[in-house]
Amino acid sequence: MKRQKEQAVSTLPSAAPARETAPMRPESLFPLFADLTSLAGVGPKLAALLEKVFGGGRVKDAVFTLPTGIIDRSRRVTIAECGQGGASGLVTLDVMIEAHVPGATLKQPYKVRASDESGFLHLVFFHARKDYLMRTLPPGERRIVSGKAERFGSEIQIVHPDLIAKPGEISADDLIQPVYPLTAGLTANTARKAVRAALERVPDLPEWCGPEIPEAASWPLWRAAIEAVHAPRSAADLEPGNAARTRLAFDELLAHQLALKLARASRRARKGRALAGSGEKVRTVIAAASFTPTGAQMRAFEAAKSDMEAATRMMRLIHGDVGSGKTFVAALCAAHAAEAGVQTALMAPTEILARQHAAVLTPLLAAAGIRVVTLTGRDKGRARAEIAGAIADGSAHVVCGTHALFQEAVEFHDLGLVVIDEQHRFGVSDRKRLAEKGLAPDTLVMSATPIPRTLTLAVYGDLDVSRLDEKPAGRIPPTTRVIPGERLDDVIEGLGRAVAKGERAYWVCPLVEESDISDLAAAEERYLLLSNALRARVGLLHGRMPGKEKERIANAFRKGEIDILVATTVIEVGVDAPDATIMVIEHAERFGLAQLHQLRGRVGRGDKPSSCLLIYHGRLGETAQRRLEVMRESDDGFFIAEEDWKLRGSGDPLGLRQSGLPDYRFADLAAHAGLLPMASDYAKLIAARENPFEGEKGEALRTLLYLFERDEGVKLMRSA
Repeated sequence: MKRQKEQAVSTLPSAAPARETAPMRPESLFPLFADLTSLAGVGPKLAALLEKVFGGGRVKDAVFTLPTGIIDRSRRVTIAECGQGGASGLVTLDVMIEAHVPGATLKQPYKVRASDESGFLHLVFFHARKDYLMRTLPPGERRIVSGKAERFGSEIQIVHPDLIAKPGEISADDLIQPVYPLTAGLTANTARKAVRAALERVPDLPEWCGPEIPEAASWPLWRAAIEAVHAPRSAADLEPGNAARTRLAFDELLAHQLALKLARASRRARKGRALAGSGEKVRTVIAAASFTPTGAQMRAFEAAKSDMEAATRMMRLIHGDVGSGKTFVAALCAAHAAEAGVQTALMAPTEILARQHAAVLTPLLAAAGIRVVTLTGRDKGRARAEIAGAIADGSAHVVCGTHALFQEAVEFHDLGLVVIDEQHRFGVSDRKRLAEKGLAPDTLVMSATPIPRTLTLAVYGDLDVSRLDEKPAGRIPPTTRVIPGERLDDVIEGLGRAVAKGERAYWVCPLVEESDISDLAAAEERYLLLSNALRARVGLLHGRMPGKEKERIANAFRKGEIDILVATTVIEVGVDAPDATIMVIEHAERFGLAQLHQLRGRVGRGDKPSSCLLIYHGRLGETAQRRLEVMRESDDGFFIAEEDWKLRGSGDPLGLRQSGLPDYRFADLAAHAGLLPMASDYAKLIAARENPFEGEKGEALRTLLYLFERDEGVKLMRSA
């Protein structure tokens, strides 16, 4: 096999030379990438604390940590005004230090009497160092003091003032201070000093925003923007929409988009194989299908087919609504690959889903003489050896499996197409390892979750994208009802009547994590309740079951041997029963919109009326109420995805953190959604240039990539 690959490689056209990348980090950035211990007054212990709150141990990490708030000490009052109660809280006073009044014992507070023309107050200290206080607050001198003014008995006092300074040592600007995240052992002043010291290391950098970004004319330069976000004068300066923050957010988005676009350009420069065919097998598969493909399915296939016929490697994402037919598109691509004489590997995240794909693909592809096999970690002994032999000799044209597909022992005869389902569950390294099983194979990735346009750019900017935004004709969308938990008995009674008429149902209980025993017990409890209350065949499915048992239950439900399947969210992917018409989701308020929609998509796949019952418990919060309203209003997955995006903001939209969503420091994808298309378009222009890193502008762009550490991302994606 290895010899075969080596011989085949020699017949391929030579790859185009890789685009030039920077051989090393620009010298101008050295100060930013220095260790925090290089800052004055920062030793190893303090650096360790700062690293926790800055998210890294370099000067750059301090500079990239935005203030979370401000302390405004600009309100000047008199002592008398403090006593009137109208100026309680944080105040700043100009006072004369009159006398020190030590406590009679060490446990008693140390007081410093201070006055102005309107009266007097005490500055109060516990565990005081007399010598330090005498130097800091010498009697007979004036001081600016700031802190929380409180009345204690007949006296006005400030306990441990936050600020003590000579009148000439402090400006109005010094009275407004940024607030940074803290951790145990780290004071606010220490954090501020560290950031201030880090800001002194910030260099002037060349401008990478060209005339193609007219909005940039109103933005400050990079260094000025950095300094501005660390010197907020009001709460408005902390908002994502101010000019300085906008500039930095765009820079960050541009760096990431440029890395994605360069990766895409590099991939297109690498030669693959032109996989051509007569189209006979594809036509046979279409004719054998029991339905008419949608226009979106055929457009997605034609786009993928064009990619496969090209001499470059395909990297295409297909995403669509629940039931939009991604597997059928994959079947057509596999048929085209078989015509070209190469194998297809379809990798799924679970055994259930892998075997389900095989069950769907087998009858579709059999008509065209295409053999489908399944290989998972559960296949052992002789059965595994037979499957592996068929893969190695090429008699297996399509292989459905899990991570087992890229084990070293698995050899393909000639792998030409890799299909990855639920791709966010696999890392780049997984994709790379499977691709290495073949000779420059094309890659098709699929997501069963419609992805908002903003996220498509942010996460999948290196891929060509096809949207399946049509559903097969004849499908009746489910009727969705929102029901309070107090009516649980009514739901069970109604379910019993439906089952008596021959309908079948899912009943989903929440499982936040697989280790959540309490939630698991709830599913088991509901299984027992329904089993006892109804004359129906009830099954139970959850993630803690052995693989064989899960598959047995899933198959039994699929075949109609179970009327009601009580399950956790393990059914979200991989458990299909096309004739099921009822979906009950308990504790619906605990689910995200995307997950609710995914679960609802288990029903409504045929021409029979179906329903989805969302049962909530307790009083609904505003966000939970809106989620359930959206589910009741719409069954459009793309609309729901956009609404989910709006509700979740940029915290962990759609639960896609594991899919490669960047961990931005300045950009907030919800607030800066308008900047992302700008950054993407500009990056596309740059990547299209023959030598994007030449000249002054090229050097600036190289600096940008290194500044935001996207240089490694480019290298990684190029090797993927």
